[in-house]
Amino acid sequence: MIEASDRAGQGIAYSTTEPAHLLNVPADGMSAWAGDPDHFARVFESEGGDRSGFAQRRMFGRYLRSMLDEAVASGNTEVRQATAVAATREGHTWEVGFNDGSSINVAALVLATGNQEPLSLAAFAGAAERLIANPWGAEARAAVQDLAVSGESALLVGTSLTMVDLVLSLDAAGHNGRIVALSRRGQVPRGHAGYEPVSVRADEVPVGSVRELTRWLRRRGAEIGWRAAIDSLRPHSHPLWQSLGTEQQRRFLRHARPWWDVHRHRIAPEVAATVARLIADGRLEIVAGRIVRARELAGALEVHYRRRGAAQPQTERFAYAFNCTGPLHSMTHSKDPLLRSLLDSGEVRPDQIGVGVEVDGTCRAGEHLWAMGPLTKGRYWEIIAVPDIRDQAAAIADDIQRELGE
Repeated sequence: MIEASDRAGQGIAYSTTEPAHLLNVPADGMSAWAGDPDHFARVFESEGGDRSGFAQRRMFGRYLRSMLDEAVASGNTEVRQATAVAATREGHTWEVGFNDGSSINVAALVLATGNQEPLSLAAFAGAAERLIANPWGAEARAAVQDLAVSGESALLVGTSLTMVDLVLSLDAAGHNGRIVALSRRGQVPRGHAGYEPVSVRADEVPVGSVRELTRWLRRRGAEIGWRAAIDSLRPHSHPLWQSLGTEQQRRFLRHARPWWDVHRHRIAPEVAATVARLIADGRLEIVAGRIVRARELAGALEVHYRRRGAAQPQTERFAYAFNCTGPLHSMTHSKDPLLRSLLDSGEVRPDQIGVGVEVDGTCRAGEHLWAMGPLTKGRYWEIIAVPDIRDQAAAIADDIQRELGE
């Protein structure tokens, strides 16, 4: 396992130390093992949790790390803290190069790089010093602490799950100033709530058309509730996505994705309550609009933004702005050196909509080369939640074993 950071086994999401950062899925759906869906729920209950509740993400990170530690202790797994910068084919094997000039030769290579940093914000081209480009890094944590002390205003560009995390961090740090969260549509993730699950057969759901699927969801949601309607599609999500074809998938990205994301990828009720409290208290404002321009001014940012429907932009001063637009969804803009080397050499290709790499039905991106997680969104779309990734990981492991015959 090659990991540049010191958070092997946990990644960005589960290496957080914030108690306020909770899982977005109840504990009984978060097992890391495809063949044991209750595994994490039992661990959570052993520590006094309720399997229907939402565990702290840092606890889930410890859970994942403990399994990696067991694998390392077995002698079958080695973790190397390094940055992979290139991969070249050597016959039927791969030569993987690192940033220190060393390299290793491997029989099989799996790209499990996870989410990539968001695209840069063009409106802040002349104000980079006060813009936090990576909301998950050390610079962001330092800015949160600075804001907690100063009480000054913060601008969060984007209103999805990344924004929610940052709002929770600011609140937990004691920040009492104003927070403005802005996106084109001003949509925020909805909260989980109880409902009666209702299954649906695959032949009951329209295929091949975003418009028809949207109409079906509206009708179904009116009958059984929107949460039940959306979740009933989970068993059919991959074939549904693939039935759309490239043109309809692009249509989904342009028009439907923001609405799908906030309803499909929900937040814990406790987190939703915190967001609602901050809005009610006037400390958090959700704005539908766009940034016109920004500039640094006397140790702060002067930002001009136009609300949706407004004739003229308004100007506001912020101590910091955070890029919360979410993970990169454009392989051509990837800055990951390993992915860039594979793309530039033609060993991998962007998928049909450009959000990841092209893979076949076994997640192969090339000879003895596999990809998983967000890199395979073009083929599967719904492939970022733990229940999806654990099944994908198990299938890839089986395929590697068959391929290598070991």
